[in-house]
Amino acid sequence: MAEVTFDRGDDLNALSVQAMEELKAAADLLSRDTSVSAVLLTGGAVFSAGADLGDPALRKRSSMSLLEQREAVRLGPDLCEAWARLEQITIAAIEGFCIGGGLALAVSCDHRVASQDAHFRLPEVPLGMNMSWRSIPRIVALIGPSRAKELVVLGQKVEAEKALAWGLVDRIVGKGEANDAARALARDYCAVPPIAARMAKEAIEASAHSLAYATSFMDRDQFLLSRTSKDHEEAVRAFSEKRAPKFGGD
Repeated sequence: MAEVTFDRGDDLNALSVQAMEELKAAADLLSRDTSVSAVLLTGGAVFSAGADLGDPALRKRSSMSLLEQREAVRLGPDLCEAWARLEQITIAAIEGFCIGGGLALAVSCDHRVASQDAHFRLPEVPLGMNMSWRSIPRIVALIGPSRAKELVVLGQKVEAEKALAWGLVDRIVGKGEANDAARALARDYCAVPPIAARMAKEAIEASAHSLAYATSFMDRDQFLLSRTSKDHEEAVRAFSEKRAPKFGGD
């Protein structure tokens, strides 16, 4: 069993460029480790608030050429893909909230174990952006298309009990107990013959996600396009001013 902990020691645990690069590097390293049968991904007091919008490295993208921006925004989907393609069983232990890119990363894992006070939210579409990082096929596979529309399009907060009923998470435990519960599940997987387990996971993933790339390969271009819309500017402005937005479809 291996454990990867992402904890910035604050109340957001946001995903900076550096954090995403390190998390991807951790997955790439583990992909070559034949001694590990299960991998835990844990956060701090909260799992993650998503992308760190205050990160200078993210803000720098606005001055890049379009081609450079397109290359830069590969990091999010590449991070999630690195975790999704691990042959070991992966388990995300979620305390507190799991928002935006944090949820995209969590659904890239095989299992999600959440504390009873955890909640989940995708604010991207209400802010005039698409939901990217190739996460939509994974979300649809977990909760179905109707519930995916509630989660993705409406951006509503989903509490732990509803997330369990929907299939977004697999276990709910007491506050502060997610890591221990995830380790217990990992130990169950570690007791299974590793070659057979890896082959079974590969077959299941191929069955569940055979069209995932075909339905999500354009989402980084959609992200770049949606970020240029007036509706996105209005959504962000309205959020900052604490008022209802007025969208014009532009």
